[in-house]
Amino acid sequence: MGRELAAAFPAARHLFQEVDDALSDRLSRLIFEGPEADLVLTENAQPALMAVSLAVVRVLEAEGGLKFGQHVSFVAGHSLGEYSALAASGSIAVGDTARLLRQRGLAMQQAVPVGEGAMAALLGAELDQAREIAAAAAKGEGGAAGEVCDVANDNAPGQIVLSGHKAAIERAVKLAVDRGIRRAILLPVSAPFHCALMKPAAEVMAKALEKTEFAPALVPHYANLTAQPVHEPTRTRELLVEQVTAMVRWRESVMAMKEAGIDTMVEIGAGKVLAGLIKRIDRDIATQSVLLPAEIEAFLKTL
Repeated sequence: MGRELAAAFPAARHLFQEVDDALSDRLSRLIFEGPEADLVLTENAQPALMAVSLAVVRVLEAEGGLKFGQHVSFVAGHSLGEYSALAASGSIAVGDTARLLRQRGLAMQQAVPVGEGAMAALLGAELDQAREIAAAAAKGEGGAAGEVCDVANDNAPGQIVLSGHKAAIERAVKLAVDRGIRRAILLPVSAPFHCALMKPAAEVMAKALEKTEFAPALVPHYANLTAQPVHEPTRTRELLVEQVTAMVRWRESVMAMKEAGIDTMVEIGAGKVLAGLIKRIDRDIATQSVLLPAEIEAFLKTL
């Protein structure tokens, strides 16, 4: 991941070095070479995905004159991607972002003992259905279990993710099948993200973010928590803390950006998952995914 980018562009190499220096760690070697088992650990995956995204942004700025405010009206990111979006818009320095995401990953992993949490995707379910299933699963048999089962991600129509105690999530999967949801599957995750069990991680991030300097962003970002644009650094800090335990409102964010006049969304960094979700939300929105040198070249021709 990112190796071809670093080989082709000095701006990308500089960004990866900046992240390595901030973490006092050769994260770039892990990004380029693996092993995958170490890269997917959330304390590594979170800063790694940010680094790749920001490397692409720096290349677009250096090679093609990309300018926020001129070519870019808003930024948005899904979960940890919200930090990448804020770094891209100049709100948080890259080094600070890398350190925050490493701390975020560690705090999330440590918030719940391994094996006690789980997440599941409900495919074919709408948000109201998912909320009903989550509430029933949290109660359990007899209505006294008192376990956590929250809606973690509203990704797109028919794609909702639940998060919480393992037993409650397993009950939710069974309930979803019983209620005719097309498919309900447990996800291979290391922790139950974006649910009430992440409260210890939110407390850690509150202290870390309090010490982090935020600058006025070049363009507003759409917050996961509110699905609305945020301009004020103090409010951004508050939302990032609450985001740890709250639902990612991605579907609503995309719809809100369209209503604000956005007709083109460009996914920056590894993978094409968000572009796929956007197409499921609204096929009229043009999407483009940019990571490899050839994709960068093609995108720059559109500016």
